[in-house]
Formats: sequence, C-alpha cells, structure tokens
Amino acid sequence: MALETKQVKVTDRVIGKINGDSIELYEGNRQIGHLPLSQVSHLMQLKDGYDQQNGQIYKDMTVTVEPDQKYVDCDGEAGWC
Repeated sequence: MALETKQVKVTDRVIGKINGDSIELYEGNRQIGHLPLSQVSHLMQLKDGYDQQNGQIYKDMTVTVEPDQKYVDCDGEAGWC
C-alpha cells in the first residue's frame, strides 16, 4: 500500500478569533496561524452598526442606563411605556 500527501481544502472550517492586535486562525481547536491586525486594519470592512478601534470590535446597541428600567415594544410610545 502506497501513501501520498494531498492538500485538502479546509477554508470553510477555519475560524478567526481576535486576540489583541492579531487574528488567530483555527481549524477546530487547533491554532493554525495568525494575521496581525496592523496589516489588515485598512482592509477590514464591517457592516453598519459595528466599528473597529485599537484591535477591538464594537457593536452599537440600545441599552438601559438605570438598573430598574426595562425596554418593551409599545406601538407609538417610542419603546417606553
């Protein structure tokens, strides 16, 4: 029996996790590489409502500012009842 090495495309199984100033690339639980954000920050394009600052990604969200306030959907009341 002969064995040979072949390349298998795993692109759809690779995920990236932001860690400080780089994106760590994983296949499953195994880290397979990294990409420094300094090299890609000008290429990063995020959807509306998201922003990147200093290697961190932020999402615009509506949040309560007082501990007892609750947001509910009330038609014509701008969300507050």
